[in-house]
Amino acid sequence: MSRTANRTDQMANRLSKITTRTGDNGSTGLADGTRVAKDSARIHAIGSVDELNSHLGVLLAEALPQDVRDLLLRVQNDLFDLGGSLAYPAAPFATDKLAQLDAAIAHYNTGLLPLKEFILPGGSRAVALCHVARTVARRAERDLAALARTEPAPESALPYLNRLSDLLFILCRVLNRAAGQAETLWARE
Repeated sequence: MSRTANRTDQMANRLSKITTRTGDNGSTGLADGTRVAKDSARIHAIGSVDELNSHLGVLLAEALPQDVRDLLLRVQNDLFDLGGSLAYPAAPFATDKLAQLDAAIAHYNTGLLPLKEFILPGGSRAVALCHVARTVARRAERDLAALARTEPAPESALPYLNRLSDLLFILCRVLNRAAGQAETLWARE
């Protein structure tokens, strides 16, 4: 049997048994086999990254321009990789992913009018969902920063989440413009 086939069989067997009962005591297993408390900083970070990925999945259920859809699918894969890097503390998170976000930010920010006031979250349904994902990205960033103060964390992960929240804000503006929806500006008292 080839090595790849053996890994595929192992993955299929691992994923076919969803209920393990090993977490019933309030601990969970990391990919390296160590057990940690379910409320540890590492599990908070993993959970926030997973939640962010799920919110992007909800956003992807909406009608989106194909280029935005393709970008968000790539980001979902990146977030899955990040979750894996957090679950296996010795695993790296590729720095080229950060460069890809920077390129997307530059691309989508081109043509947007400069902001003179804060924008309130909302607009089209897709934009509202994108704003929710943006705020979850900020929480994931905070959770990862808390983890990094006490434990090893992938070096480029914190800048990645920071840029991702920026990109999601920009995409909110792009999606509103594509939908012909005006941005709602904060009205100062």
